[in-house]
Amino acid sequence: MKELIIHPRKPERTLFEHALSKGLKSFYCNPENIPEDLRAIIKIYSEEEGGDVKVVHKLSQVEEGTVLRIKVKSPGDVEKVLAAAKAGAEAIIVETGDWRIIPLENLVADLQPLGTRLLAVASNPSEVETLLGVLELGVDGVVLEAEGVGDIDLAFEALAAPRKLRLDVAEVTEVKDVGMGERACIDTVAILGTGEGMLVGNTASIFLLIHNESIGSNFTSPRPFRVNAGAVHCYILMPDGSTRYLSELSTGDRVLVVSNSGKARVVAIGRVKIERRPLRLVKIRAGEVEGSATVQNAETIRFIRPDGSLVSVTELKPGDRILSHIAEAGARHFGRAVKEFILEK
Repeated sequence: MKELIIHPRKPERTLFEHALSKGLKSFYCNPENIPEDLRAIIKIYSEEEGGDVKVVHKLSQVEEGTVLRIKVKSPGDVEKVLAAAKAGAEAIIVETGDWRIIPLENLVADLQPLGTRLLAVASNPSEVETLLGVLELGVDGVVLEAEGVGDIDLAFEALAAPRKLRLDVAEVTEVKDVGMGERACIDTVAILGTGEGMLVGNTASIFLLIHNESIGSNFTSPRPFRVNAGAVHCYILMPDGSTRYLSELSTGDRVLVVSNSGKARVVAIGRVKIERRPLRLVKIRAGEVEGSATVQNAETIRFIRPDGSLVSVTELKPGDRILSHIAEAGARHFGRAVKEFILEK
């Protein structure tokens, strides 16, 4: 995992403890602000004495093991970054102005053969995901100027969420009606494109990629923000690799959206609608792994074929091939992967 360095605007104990609870141990601050009992488990980047990593602001101050913090506004500043790397800097912390992406793309490419880490400053959590994806490789870490624990939570999700997931081709083995039940529509705050959906399943061993409702019909208008995800008991794969029941989701939760190429992104939920509808069970097999999903029996619920085309659950039949995702760990305890024997069917 790439490094997330917390730069607290208000260095309070609760903020340090919250970050540590998520496994985040790097901070950019004055060592005097660290609670004494936490000092041994925290890595401090600091411009003051007493830290673990010395941060300097001038190229002349760079020596082996130091970190240069620099504002990149011109090609001359890029040259200073490269000179610091060649002088033995452990890492470079870069601040950029209005032109954020292009300078970082150039630096990612330039620093890679030198082995010097590139860290970028994020003034808010929404920038973290972008910075981590620059030139696909992304920067090696982000210094987040955090107001409070909420900023840490949002940034951690961006850090922990996968950029890409492996998708597996599954064969449909059975499709049957199972009567009435409650299903959940997940309405996000984002526009979902063709080929994007959410990974849902009756078990935690394999998930089916269920497409969003961006495709309209003669009887329905497009709902490109919505995934009619399935029955309330179904699991959904979350950004941090855990699972949640669809019935547990609510406004403000952030979920994983996955495309038919496996590209993943995190979006927030604007609303969850649970309503009673006729349901249909879809069973699949991918290699030795078997699974299923229970979804609403309606034309607007679509799965994705390996060639990217869509197929409605009302047209799905045994022998059809659709996209799925086999989980590395099938057993779950309160949504978290655990290594234990489990049989779900």
